[in-house]
Amino acid sequence: MSLTQRSATSLLADLSDGALSAAELMQATLARIDAVNGKVNAIVGLRDSDALLAEAREMDSGAKRGPLHGLPIAVKDLVNVAGVLSTHGSPKFSDNIPEKDDLIAARMRAAGAILIGKTNTPEFGLGSHTFNPVHGVTRNPYDLSRSCGGSSGGAAVALAAGVTALADGSDMMGSLRNPAAWNNVYGFRPSWGRVPSEPEGDIFLHQLSTLGPMARNPEDVAILLDVISGPDPQQPHGMAVEPVAPLQPLDPKGLRIGWLGDWDGAFPMEEGILDLSAGTLKVLEHLGCNVEPVAAPFSADAMWQSWIDLRSWQVSTGLAPLLAEGAELKDSAIWETERGLALTAMDIHKASVIRSQWFKAAAALFKTYDALILPSAQAWPFDVDIPYPTSIAGHTMDTYHRWMQVVVPISLIGLPALAVPAGFGPQGLPMGVQMFGPRGSDARLLALGAAYHAETEWPKHLPPL
Repeated sequence: MSLTQRSATSLLADLSDGALSAAELMQATLARIDAVNGKVNAIVGLRDSDALLAEAREMDSGAKRGPLHGLPIAVKDLVNVAGVLSTHGSPKFSDNIPEKDDLIAARMRAAGAILIGKTNTPEFGLGSHTFNPVHGVTRNPYDLSRSCGGSSGGAAVALAAGVTALADGSDMMGSLRNPAAWNNVYGFRPSWGRVPSEPEGDIFLHQLSTLGPMARNPEDVAILLDVISGPDPQQPHGMAVEPVAPLQPLDPKGLRIGWLGDWDGAFPMEEGILDLSAGTLKVLEHLGCNVEPVAAPFSADAMWQSWIDLRSWQVSTGLAPLLAEGAELKDSAIWETERGLALTAMDIHKASVIRSQWFKAAAALFKTYDALILPSAQAWPFDVDIPYPTSIAGHTMDTYHRWMQVVVPISLIGLPALAVPAGFGPQGLPMGVQMFGPRGSDARLLALGAAYHAETEWPKHLPPL
């Protein structure tokens, strides 16, 4: 196994005791980027190599700064990083070099990470296919002709391709979970409020999107989760949290796991996804869990209406000023913005009432089940040259994001979810499932994921780069 394909846990241990230098790891990281990034285009805005090596040597000669000391990390290009090109995938910001870090970048830097550049993302993070007019398309390392998902697509590919050991992402509509599934890695959507966002604009109303960690195993996910978690005094909804690292697998014997499948047919699935997901259930049963099918506990149509209204409302608040200025936005961004601007206050109230009803229904379900499982995606990685699927299993998709509806039950009410690899389909393409639980069950989900990972170790099946 090459140096850059090792776990963050092992790399950080060697960095801490001097068995590995930050300069040596940086040299290997830059060499790996040089070898594979031209094929996949995961890393964008890469800093000057001499400057990075100088920073690494400074790390080696100085005091330990924190739990990520000396580890190279590329930050998702929706996050501003001081001195690093930060485009959000938009021509509007194609030459934007911020003077200060956003909060998540500041926390990683303070923990000792060396921020080497950015990971590619769709324009403004919209859509689960990573392409934009500034940096182009990011390709799936398991099949370069296929999409890597998104919006944390560059992050997932960097992990799968052995470029970085940890990555940050964000998740509104599956942006951590879908690319994790399609790149055979782990993505964790924390309980909403555990990881604070940037304290800009409204900090009270919008509760859909969250930042979160990605890695090749749950133990590494836990390390980054601890770094980026915890309240920000500038924001009202933060929560005090206990550290989850070093993560230990739990004994899953006797846990009750509910399998929601395709939500009684409401979520069309491409052929083979449900069968592959069933393999995950067999692993959990082998570990001693009691796995049971669960009937759809709430109306998928009602959730969808609530979701698209709340999402368009949130997206429009950020993009409406750019649209008013005449900025060139992609079709989906314009659609979301115009739709959001047309909503009334009562439309938003009705959407939030549905959200509240689903939260109560889910709370009742978690009295019976320790965790629930859904597939992480409804489609296999699709052709990299199309913007999004327009049909799944003969069902026409009526919006650019309807094909991702399977992530909505989690996102709508801010539940924690761990996207875990489930293996590979007949074409050699990865897929995964979402394990999710009630708010605040983050540590328990990660510990369950660690037990699952010890049994499967899917990320050791490396892409053919």
